[in-house]
Amino acid sequence: MRNWITRAETSADIPAIRDIVLAAFDTSLEADLVDALRADPSWIEGLSLVSTDENGRPVGYALLTRCHIGDAPALCLGPCAVRPEQQNSGAGSAAVRAALSAAKGMGERHVVVLGHPTYYPRFGFTRASAHGIGLTIDVPDEALMALTLDAEHPLPSGTVRYAAPFGI
Repeated sequence: MRNWITRAETSADIPAIRDIVLAAFDTSLEADLVDALRADPSWIEGLSLVSTDENGRPVGYALLTRCHIGDAPALCLGPCAVRPEQQNSGAGSAAVRAALSAAKGMGERHVVVLGHPTYYPRFGFTRASAHGIGLTIDVPDEALMALTLDAEHPLPSGTVRYAAPFGI
């Protein structure tokens, strides 16, 4: 497993991030979502993270934006993406860990993710429904997960309200 260099995105990274997300997904929906979130009030500077190769080229990406669980402020993880040729290399995990660490350092407490139930538990995510957290749309129960970044503040219960660009 490589030791990836992770850092917050810079404006110079924006085209590379779009390329990563376009390469990692079948459609442009996720890349367009990142662009829309960058222009949305839910965007939090410092919570869009890249992992870079030995030449400093971004190859992995993780984004946290503001959402709410009921009335409690929380973060939404995603989109997360890795260049196809770097998948299963740890680049994505490095970006996710860096994003969660940055959020914790900013005093954030809670994170939700709608994603692969076999991938996100490695970061401490558990089934959101076990905490009384749900969505207004139907998704597989195991796909919605939540994490507390601060053991002093257990996860709140409630319905997740995403930023407007998510369309949920």
